Amino acid sequence: MIISMTGYGRASLEEENFFCQVEIRSVNNRFLKASIRLPDELADCEAEIDKLVRQQLCRGSINVTVTVVLPAGTAAVVNREAAQYYLKEMQDLARQAKESPAPMTIDLTALLLLPGVCESPNRGTAEPDHQHRREVINRLTADALGQVVQMRKREGEALWKDLKSHLDEIAIALETIRQQAPQIAQQYHQRLRARVMQLVGDAKLSLSDADLLREVALFSERADISEEISRLSGHLEHFVGLAEKENQVGRTLEFIAQEMLREANTIGSKASDGKIAKLCMQIKGIIDRIKEQVQNVE
Repeated sequence: MIISMTGYGRASLEEENFFCQVEIRSVNNRFLKASIRLPDELADCEAEIDKLVRQQLCRGSINVTVTVVLPAGTAAVVNREAAQYYLKEMQDLARQAKESPAPMTIDLTALLLLPGVCESPNRGTAEPDHQHRREVINRLTADALGQVVQMRKREGEALWKDLKSHLDEIAIALETIRQQAPQIAQQYHQRLRARVMQLVGDAKLSLSDADLLREVALFSERADISEEISRLSGHLEHFVGLAEKENQVGRTLEFIAQEMLREANTIGSKASDGKIAKLCMQIKGIIDRIKEQVQNVE
């Protein structure tokens, strides 16, 4: 069964001195693109999270946000020596630019964001705690991914119901075209005969039935849409077969929908029949909706 690329999952854990939450959002994308946001002190977890994502998901734009809250005693502290160094350099630059008409100011917020200014108070001495947090993040990521996968499956089921209704509409319209097709040549024969008889009657000429039949035969060959009807019917069956039995078929379904549109265009241009042309317009509108929807299939 097809799987949607839309999903959401969230998992969290609160301990005595540690709170962590992993939130994952998934939307459609032609490829797999993972964006991972982590606290700076846990940046080394990114590769493991990326690996977990790729093990579970094949397509989609995946946004992973990891939030960590630590006790006040473990909050980052300011490295005063580093801050004073940066401040001295900024003041020197300000003195060099004193002739500038625009006054220069020092942004303390920007100063705190410079490398080495804010540090963990136990940097290099809390490896066990750090390893524990990495394990928690990986576990929460796996839990959140499980929720994403389940939601994508539910969304896929709803998406398939909608797609199936569209395919059924096309099948009904195609069957009507199949029944109408044999009458095209007969109707053309009648119109041509009436028109020719009027023209030759006015000119007092004669025209044999063999000549009419030859023209009708040529028209029938040009307007024959039996192959196109057969191919479009085959595409419908292929689409249903893949969607009901296979996963990760989004790109294949996009290709089949494009081929369905190609056959519908050919039928409409070859048939030279108003009723069939109207049905082809209806089919093409449905296929356009299908093409939009399959873009969200993994």
